[in-house]
Amino acid sequence: MHRIHVNMPSSSREDEEMTVRQQRYQGHQSSNNIVSSISKFADDHLTLVRNISTGLAVVGVIVIARSIKLITTFHAVSEIPARFIERNVSLRGKVHSITERGLKVEHVPIYLPVLSGILSRKQGVCTSPMLVHLAGVELTPEGREWLHKNLAPAQTVWLKLISREDDRLHCLVSQSRERSMFSYCVNEEVLRLGLARSAPVVGVRPNSRLYWRLLKRLHRAEVKAERKGRGLWKEDSLWERASKAVGDNALFRLMRRIFKRT
Repeated sequence: MHRIHVNMPSSSREDEEMTVRQQRYQGHQSSNNIVSSISKFADDHLTLVRNISTGLAVVGVIVIARSIKLITTFHAVSEIPARFIERNVSLRGKVHSITERGLKVEHVPIYLPVLSGILSRKQGVCTSPMLVHLAGVELTPEGREWLHKNLAPAQTVWLKLISREDDRLHCLVSQSRERSMFSYCVNEEVLRLGLARSAPVVGVRPNSRLYWRLLKRLHRAEVKAERKGRGLWKEDSLWERASKAVGDNALFRLMRRIFKRT
């Protein structure tokens, strides 16, 4: 048998290669035209594009802020998320009053321009104070007087959430020192001045790291007051002790009664 070889003319191969190149060129031109059209539209409508980008960014911020309750105002202790308590989040507040049960504090959320105004109108501007107890502290009457003098109404404080008990928060309360950039812990200060005693931290497991860390911190402040004889740790002078001993003596009380009758 004879094999038949068919040789394709060179002109035919050149035509095919030319066709392929033309198709590639046309595809490349089409892509360039699409990119050029998009670029031209963006240039012609630059303000619109910027507004859309800004709008998307604002929506994103609102969604994130709402999801983490960044700019939410808490009107009651029960409204605070459990994760805030678990993570010992710090909230900003404004002192409303001092009561026998503790501090009344209005929550002041973080302010974000424009967004805070929009959301506050939606939520309403009505605010109500929350009851706050100084965690790990048992105040004396002198301690309450000190709070009245040093935590004036409308003063800003920070509340480090420790635990929640019914309608009351147990917190480490901090405020800025007068004419200073630094703040101090009110819980430690009243202990350091001898105006309170350290007490068990309510709502925290006794075997937890947080419990022992707080206990150590507060006990250290109390020991300073005891060593320096401040407040309730203050020792009577020799004259005061002698007067008290004489006053408690039964014979002296009897003689005083006799002299009163005469």
